[in-house]
Amino acid sequence: MTVMERVVTRVSRRLERGDTRRSFLVKTAIVGSALATRPLRFLLRPGTAYAAMCGPAADCNSGWTVFCCSINSGQNACPPGTIPAGWWKADNSGFCQGGPRYYVDCNATCGSCGCGSSGICAPNCTSCQCHCGTGTCDERRVCCNEFRYGQCHQEVPCVGPVVCRVVTCVAPWVWDPSCTTTSATANQTALHTAPCLDTNASVFGFGTAASRGSPASLRAPITAMEATPDGRGYWLVGTDGGIFAFGNAPYLGSTGNLVLRQPVVDMASTPKADGYWLVASDGGVFAFGKARFDGAIAPFAMAAPAVGIAATPTGRGYWVAAADGGVFGFGDAHFHGSLGNVRLTQPIVGIAATPTGKGYWMAAADGGVFCFGDAHFHGSLVTDPNPRGPAVDIEGRNDGYWIATT
Repeated sequence: MTVMERVVTRVSRRLERGDTRRSFLVKTAIVGSALATRPLRFLLRPGTAYAAMCGPAADCNSGWTVFCCSINSGQNACPPGTIPAGWWKADNSGFCQGGPRYYVDCNATCGSCGCGSSGICAPNCTSCQCHCGTGTCDERRVCCNEFRYGQCHQEVPCVGPVVCRVVTCVAPWVWDPSCTTTSATANQTALHTAPCLDTNASVFGFGTAASRGSPASLRAPITAMEATPDGRGYWLVGTDGGIFAFGNAPYLGSTGNLVLRQPVVDMASTPKADGYWLVASDGGVFAFGKARFDGAIAPFAMAAPAVGIAATPTGRGYWVAAADGGVFGFGDAHFHGSLGNVRLTQPIVGIAATPTGKGYWMAAADGGVFCFGDAHFHGSLVTDPNPRGPAVDIEGRNDGYWIATT
């Protein structure tokens, strides 16, 4: 069985059982759609089909910096420990429907180190070491290019090397208010890309789960999916908080027109599908419809990024889980324990509530499962003898759960 066949099989099994989550399925569909919609690039240019997904100059020797989504868990955003420090554009980009495509450099922060008039601190002032990207065809440089265009965060006099770059069809000064409108152009980057940047979304239905549609165009990648309780509709949410409703899933608002400090990473709906919550990686929570806002972690600093949100059965509360295993309960979501003081082998990737709301499961990237409250342990992937990709989510169902892997 091929890798793609295994992916489709796992997806179909989850959907046939009434899956109500999300990001693994949608991200798989995005990659499948990208492979299907790039045939001309593959046929007319040398290289493998997968390499075609990264465009030209994708190797480390090309001298260009890696895209952030290739090293930041798929998020097209500046990772922790970096700030937007400058930008340039490529005109007439096919990725932005003929408009300019903007590239924002995310430079490492320098702490208390100074740098004089150069604007770049010494290598020993950051923990960022020069290396090549790995894991995808985007093998461009990480922390190698000591350069700053300088139109963003001009109040910060000193930064480290460029860690990665964000790409957007939205003007940088809209994407991040710290950026100015002073322009720079580098059209030779117009075709640079990576699999995680493909913003063509598709939804495939298996078993009794019918596809109700998918967005025609996106400003940001899809990051999560949530089904209505009766399975006759679903929402898709992008990293910018844009909401796309299909079937009997009502559109109740989004953050698509807001400038977010950090990208949206997950979504949860109320039991009656009359509201939903979005959570961003900084722990910010956005409530729509009849979903009550009961609090958020932001603007308080988190030790690790938020990775998931799960609603209580009453719809009057929710838990937010962080990558370090921290759990934060709001409303009637009672705290049943966390991993905040435990040294994890791999980060937490998702949280799922038990049917009673008196417990929850958390899954780590290595497939480990951690149970709290009345959540029972039914096994994990840690001791599985068959090699598998990293886990990306967990979903509870009655007294059991599914673990999704890439």
